[in-house]
Amino acid sequence: MSLQYSECIEACYACATACDNCAASCLKESDLDMMRECIRLDMQCASLCRLAAQFMALDSEFARALCQICADICQKCGETCGKHQADHCQACSRACLHCAQVCRSMN
Repeated sequence: MSLQYSECIEACYACATACDNCAASCLKESDLDMMRECIRLDMQCASLCRLAAQFMALDSEFARALCQICADICQKCGETCGKHQADHCQACSRACLHCAQVCRSMN
């Protein structure tokens, strides 16, 4: 694995884990309709973060392009989760916004 990618890979996996936790926790909330967009973005963000980390670990020529897309979805997910007061949403928001920042630095 390229050393240049190590911080971004770590941020992507941390974000994916936070998104998985957030989605699972949101499914336990009493008002699922209110959490629908949060859950949808959590699932997409977690998947893309894992894919971006995999491409970086493979030192793929497409890794940087995936990081830019990953930054976009992390930003959107972080903003959406940040609107909810639940601890899991706030933790997810922080992880997503951090990942977005690190992924943007990969260009």
